[in-house]
Amino acid sequence: MKLWMLTNRNSKETYERDRFIEESKKQDIDFSIVYADEIDLLVSRDDRKSIRYQSNIVSLPDVLLARTGSATGNYNLSVLRQFERLNVLTLPNSDSIVASKDKMYANQILAQAGLPIPKTMLTRFPNNCDLLEKQVGFPCVVKVVTGSHGAGVYLCENKKQFNDLSELISALDFRNSLIVQEYIEYSSGRDLRVIVIGGKVVGAMKRESTDGSFKANISRGGIGQPYEIDDEMEMLSIQVAKTLNLDIAGVDLLFHEDGYRICEANSSPGFKGFETALNINIPEKIFAYARLRSNL
Repeated sequence: MKLWMLTNRNSKETYERDRFIEESKKQDIDFSIVYADEIDLLVSRDDRKSIRYQSNIVSLPDVLLARTGSATGNYNLSVLRQFERLNVLTLPNSDSIVASKDKMYANQILAQAGLPIPKTMLTRFPNNCDLLEKQVGFPCVVKVVTGSHGAGVYLCENKKQFNDLSELISALDFRNSLIVQEYIEYSSGRDLRVIVIGGKVVGAMKRESTDGSFKANISRGGIGQPYEIDDEMEMLSIQVAKTLNLDIAGVDLLFHEDGYRICEANSSPGFKGFETALNINIPEKIFAYARLRSNL
């Protein structure tokens, strides 16, 4: 199997990169790491020559593993779509990456499917704080539309804090929208990361903050430990991945008094803490799924 991994040149996921390289050697996979800026596209009727890698016409891979996540820009998407046009299996595909990286769009899709998400509102500046208080309430969680590793997520305790934040954002001439979401206090400082590959849950990890933060991301100092998979968690995580059409997904769930709420889903989840806590070989499972899908 010839497999390319499309990633960002400035990606900080060195652990994941090294693990994919290590596992590919064990399995004798023809594996290459490629960056979008090394690929040129020439759209013409001669499709098989429309992709040039490092300025050369090369044989295309059997599988393209997309590890660009929330940092996926328009150029990355154009590259992915061209590979898809040429019938190269892309994991995940471009549409599912678009859906998952835009947190508002993902919540719209999940809500339409009847899945349990926190109350979510898209706000603009200047904002209607009274409407927000009535519909979402305080405390509330403020998020940027795209982001990962807990970056761009802020807890507003009350209306005054939100107004102060709004004034700061307006002073910075910030023109993008923000997401305001119901704060699930029951899950404060802890959540679940569930990894789904090929429609199957491979494991679940409970994450807990160590500094009193309401965010539990491992990349921000949280600690992880194995968590027993129950039926509701398994079915919900599979439904999230299926609804967003993600072959590979890191599904983040919040604890709730009556079960779970969906925080978000990541198309290229980091797995350093996951492998450490659960002793599960994630690259091995991803490669096995790629072989199954590509019949190799």
